Amino acid sequence: MAGVTTSCSIQPFKQPISLSAFQSKLSHLHLDFPNSSISRGCRITCRYGGGGGGGGYSRQGDSRRPKSPADEDPALDISSIRSSTVRLIDEEQNMVGVVSKTAAIQMAEDAELDLVILSPEADPPVVKLMDYNKYKYEQQRKKRDQQKKSSAHRVDQKELKMGYNIDVHDYTVRLKAAQKFLKDGDKVKLIVNLKGRENEFKNNAIELIRRFRDDVGELAIEESKNFRDRNMTLVLIPNKAILQQKETPKKKEKSTGTEVSASVSP
Repeated sequence: MAGVTTSCSIQPFKQPISLSAFQSKLSHLHLDFPNSSISRGCRITCRYGGGGGGGGYSRQGDSRRPKSPADEDPALDISSIRSSTVRLIDEEQNMVGVVSKTAAIQMAEDAELDLVILSPEADPPVVKLMDYNKYKYEQQRKKRDQQKKSSAHRVDQKELKMGYNIDVHDYTVRLKAAQKFLKDGDKVKLIVNLKGRENEFKNNAIELIRRFRDDVGELAIEESKNFRDRNMTLVLIPNKAILQQKETPKKKEKSTGTEVSASVSP
């Protein structure tokens, strides 16, 4: 009965066990085959961890082995290159030229660097010597910096609402808020909503919006307006030229103050 396969089950280990200890336990396993003749070519497969699917363990093709970097990133999977030659770029961005894949791998090992696939579809494929972890870190840092810059240049729009018959105090509060938003670099959208019979006072609302625009002054530039609907709007954007002119004297004052304080210090 050559080729007989016998399976057995071992109870789960309560504590981690080494491979040598596991083999010693198997050495004391007694197998009894009555009325059978077993050839030397039989194979015994054991399962630990109790019954149930997914608990099987085989020394051949263990699926739980630690993944190598090539398993996680195709750029490092040199085995995917079928060509026997590659076009190599060294860590200094110099073109080495066409070399054998084996030689490229050896050069990477000698330099203690990664061999990274840049153009797998090229003929021959293009690879480069580099510290791949450092490269990915720098790419992520550049991405974060770009996101910070884009968020810094992003302009938010602030909305201010008022009625056509707003009192002086509330008007002043909204005007100061608009000036602050514009100085911070944000857009300002003024909304005057006319409800029901208030539409009869549309001209009053238009005059209010124009007055607001004039009171904001040179801080803003009119981007758009809409006086046709019941929700009349005016959108103002910061006047960058004026804001920059106002920031420059402040910087000069700070530098002058620093020089004076430095000159009087003992």
